[in-house]
Amino acid sequence: MTNSAQRERISSTKRANRDKVLASASQYLADDYKPFIEATGKFLHISKGEWTASQVLEAYLARTALAQAETNCVTEVLFEDARMQARALDEEFAATQHLRGPLHGVPVSFKDQYEIKGYDATIGFTHWANKPCDEDAFLVAQFRDAGAIIIVKTNVPQTMFAFECSNALWGSTTNPWNNRYTCGGSSGGEAALLAMDGSALGVGSDIGGSLRIPASYCGIYSLKPSSDRVSGQGARGCNPGYEAIRVCYGPMGRSVGDCELFCRTIFGRQDDVHHNVPIPYREVKLPEKLRFGYYTSDLVRSSPANERAVLETVHALRKQGHECVEFSSPLMLTAMETFAGLATADGYERMLSNLQSDPKESSLFLSTLGPKLPGFVRHLMCWVAETFIGDSLFARIFRQARTKSVAEFVDLADRRNKTNAAWYKEIWDHHNLDGIIAPVQALPTIPHGACAYLSPLACSTILYNVIDSPVGIIPVTRVDASSDHLPSNFVPGANGNSKLFESRMYGGKDAVYNPKAMHGIPVGVQIVGKKWEDEKVLAMMHIVDNALGPRGFGPGSWQKQD
Repeated sequence: MTNSAQRERISSTKRANRDKVLASASQYLADDYKPFIEATGKFLHISKGEWTASQVLEAYLARTALAQAETNCVTEVLFEDARMQARALDEEFAATQHLRGPLHGVPVSFKDQYEIKGYDATIGFTHWANKPCDEDAFLVAQFRDAGAIIIVKTNVPQTMFAFECSNALWGSTTNPWNNRYTCGGSSGGEAALLAMDGSALGVGSDIGGSLRIPASYCGIYSLKPSSDRVSGQGARGCNPGYEAIRVCYGPMGRSVGDCELFCRTIFGRQDDVHHNVPIPYREVKLPEKLRFGYYTSDLVRSSPANERAVLETVHALRKQGHECVEFSSPLMLTAMETFAGLATADGYERMLSNLQSDPKESSLFLSTLGPKLPGFVRHLMCWVAETFIGDSLFARIFRQARTKSVAEFVDLADRRNKTNAAWYKEIWDHHNLDGIIAPVQALPTIPHGACAYLSPLACSTILYNVIDSPVGIIPVTRVDASSDHLPSNFVPGANGNSKLFESRMYGGKDAVYNPKAMHGIPVGVQIVGKKWEDEKVLAMMHIVDNALGPRGFGPGSWQKQD
């Protein structure tokens, strides 16, 4: 059997088995299930004896099946185990009148990388299929102890190093608001499922925006904690041992309260190999008047929709009496250069070795191109970009996309540390800020395939992986076809931005940004804090969310599309 035929057989069998279990869910009944679906966080009705865990579970299983049919967001399905656990929780509560823990009866989902005993953790690699895990990841075990009911695992992009969501084993996941666009990545399946109310709480991870980009694309909430605040023991990756930029593990949900519930439950719990810092959840009292810094664009100009999301947030905060000051910094480019240099140090050899017979997804094209090129070709491309196109920004980043010696790698790690120190001095201390309001990305979302040539747009989130700041995502608005069009005098590459990327984003009839086609797509903002001030970020998320007021996000919001 050829590699292609074997790959197709494995993929077809895995998908068929998934679909067979999904078919055991009841048909989604909007009127019957609405009260369960529109509840967030703790299901207080369970603690009052008004609902059972089994009732809540069946509503979410039905909704999960619907979300899968719409977006292809699900990988492994744990329905039968979930039903057994729900029955056990109901029996326990009936006998004791006590909840097992703060997540008693909450249906939750996990990004595919998390190991769950008896199930695969393929992260989309065909040759990792049919190899069930021997034990639960640390977070999975903690969730079970807290009473959560794990119902499914969700899809990721190949290698988890892209902000689309497609792989050879499970296929492509679409945006629940418009299937012509991606849900984002790498925690894309989680975001799509939560946006459609297929789960009450999700768990993802982030090394360059993987919790934040899909949350914004799909209109949900998320928190990237400080690195090492939450253990990633048992969360698989395709480049283990790479710690130049640390992976962060955190929540995705349909409200700020959902993200806070995760943190109150998990913070302070240390795994058995002491990977994480055991800082328990700390209560925070914010000053009545907060001081926020903000900016609307970084290395490329943000679309009108993304600019508007930041400015509407700033306006709402100012109306509440908070202070907002605009700033910019050359350190944004320095951080992106540093990330590109560190990420490409081994030429992606180890990461891409996991593909084996799987064809490489197009989303990895530009991000992995540099190290494959002979040095003179890369230098020529950079020279042409600078000399004839006038795009020095592209050239500066692309020059870093090459294999490096150990000495060069250490120099880049030192540069990362110096960039971090400079950011604290020049931004946090100089402006005396409590938090930062920033765009999640320059575009509201991208069509399938666009990550192939627009992967540097992740610079907006990558900055805060290099700086290692906790960051929350708040959905703010939606693309409006009537008001979010480009100004008539827009010129790609003005103000020192990347002409190459802005021409592809905004120029001509094939421009990626199309407010008419994107109408209704959610747009969020980043709420940034200082390292270890995760609880303060959550508190500021509450402030921002309340200041913005009702705007059509949260549980039940996708119901309007039914």
